[in-house]
Amino acid sequence: METLFIGKNTIFLPQVSSTNSYAIDLLKNVNPVEGSVVYTADQTSGKGQRGNRWESEPLSNLHASVILKPSFLDIRKAFFLYQVAALACYDCLAELLDKSQIDIKIKWPNDILVNGKKIAGILIENNIQNNSINWSVIGIGMNVNQENFGALSNATSIRNFTRELYPIRDLIKKVCAQLEKYYLWLKTEKYERITQLYLSRLYGLNMWLNFEYDGRVQSLLVKGVSESGLLMLEDEKNRALLADVKEIKWRY
Repeated sequence: METLFIGKNTIFLPQVSSTNSYAIDLLKNVNPVEGSVVYTADQTSGKGQRGNRWESEPLSNLHASVILKPSFLDIRKAFFLYQVAALACYDCLAELLDKSQIDIKIKWPNDILVNGKKIAGILIENNIQNNSINWSVIGIGMNVNQENFGALSNATSIRNFTRELYPIRDLIKKVCAQLEKYYLWLKTEKYERITQLYLSRLYGLNMWLNFEYDGRVQSLLVKGVSESGLLMLEDEKNRALLADVKEIKWRY
């Protein structure tokens, strides 16, 4: 693999309940090297935000968790891990899909959309010690070769656009290479550069969109994302609002 450390050590599991949970168990018991990647062909109980499950067809999609040890990163900057993971996924998709015909966006807090439909999700679990991040597990789920999503009408896959089957292992290599690039940016404190790129690809930026917020559905202007990871909004009375993932829900 063409990387310095991310993906050099890989663990493949034919089936597992959750690659994130498996990676966390490894960290608690055997202390794997930074950059280790756990991936599977069949994740039976994948985890999503708000305790949701990540639903996926066996053998068709990417399910991987990357172990990082960003002890250099202050806990107040933890959202930068989401930014670098999202940028890595974005770049992989941009390489495979025709950007002139397809709209790829990062949707706060943890999804990647293609033409408005979810194609990837990110779940990060951190272990905190002394106001810094002892270790971090970055879980990435990406729809690759699955064509039908049943009741999940807002989901899509790479194959639905390219009509080609894509080797999952090759895609994991691409994700690792892109993630390492942005992680090294983070190590060298390129915070402004990361955020500028993240915001340039943010879904809904400077648009009035509908949200379920403060007990009702209302139209709010998306202004950006704060350094701590809160969604920055403005209401119709020009009042600035900050919302975390538990306080607000996108409404299409």
